[in-house]
Parts: sequence; C-alpha cells; structure tokens
Amino acid sequence: MTQQSSSPPIWFRLPPGFHDIGPGDAASLDAFAEALGSPAAQEELSRLVDGLEELAAHDVVHTALGFHPEEPVGVATSLFSLTTRRVEQPNPRLAVARTALAIARSTLWAGSVRRFVDLPSALPCCLVAGTISLRGLEHHLFQARAATVHPDGLHLLILDLTSASTQHADAYTDILEAVTHTLAFSDPDASTPSAAGSSRILEALL
Repeated sequence: MTQQSSSPPIWFRLPPGFHDIGPGDAASLDAFAEALGSPAAQEELSRLVDGLEELAAHDVVHTALGFHPEEPVGVATSLFSLTTRRVEQPNPRLAVARTALAIARSTLWAGSVRRFVDLPSALPCCLVAGTISLRGLEHHLFQARAATVHPDGLHLLILDLTSASTQHADAYTDILEAVTHTLAFSDPDASTPSAAGSSRILEALL
C-alpha cells in the first residue's frame, strides 16, 4: 500500500526478491552494501539512499529494491517506484495515452517498445520498455514504465522498474506488467495467504 497521505490509497503486490525501502532505511542499506563486499554496489546504494528524499519531491510515493541471484554468482538489482500525479485531463484514456507518448518520446531512450495492457479493472494502461542512456553513465540501463489512472479520475499512476541488468529486459518487463495487474484501490482480504516463490529473477513470476 502507498504510504503518503497526499496519495490516494493504492495496493499492489511485488514478487519475491523485492524489499520496500524509504529514506529511513539508510542504515540498513549501508549494512547490506557492506555485506555484499562490492565497492561498486556500495557506491550505487549510497547514491540511491541520497536520492530517496528527492524522489518524494517528485510525487514518488513508494520505492522497493529488487535482489535476484544470478548464475554462477552475483546479484541482479533493480529499483521499483510508484508515482502519483494529479490528472489535468478529464478523459482518463487520453491522459494515459499522452503520458505514455511523452515517456516514449524522451531523448533518454536508446530503444523502446510500447503496448497497451488490459487490466482486470478495465482502466486504461500503457507500457513502455527498453534501454535508456543517462549522461555520465557508460552503460545503458533497462527501464519499464507503465501508466494508468486511479478510479477516482483525479490521479495518474506511473509504475517504474529500472535495472542495469539489461540482459533480463524481458523478465523485468513481464514483472512490471504483472505488478500492474495486482493494482487494487480498496483493502484486499488480508487473510488471503500469499504464495511462496523463488527470488530468482527468471522464476519470480512462477
């Protein structure tokens, strides 16, 4: 569920391997980075922690880190975020289409695909996925972004999944699309048990 009072209530489910984070989790992330024993990982997580408070200023209401083992050794990491924004366009389908078009037209994309997603709620949803190139970074990043609307008609929802592990682009795209299918706008039955699953990225949706 989203945490900020300014955001409408939204529930969703992340697959195994994802862990919610916020500005107050800096110490835990520092300890985790140190345990990884990788200076590069420590530097990346440090930059992430520094940017968490800035994300809130950009209407990001939820963030989570994904850690999935890679063979033979290693960990694929990703960042999930959910952003809510006030809708200025009264037509929800047009609002989603314009948002998706603006995302796809960004000069950051090195290559992308776009498609509409049929949600159980029948709300309009569009997904854009591909590689992006950021100034100062030698390697490309993978990013999948899904835009939809809240049933109140007043808020646009943007779900993002970003990772440097571009080799898992298809799996990350499937994960983000699956997360959009779990979006709910009333409290789901808390007594429903959640299925246990593997934390490996290629098995995260099994």
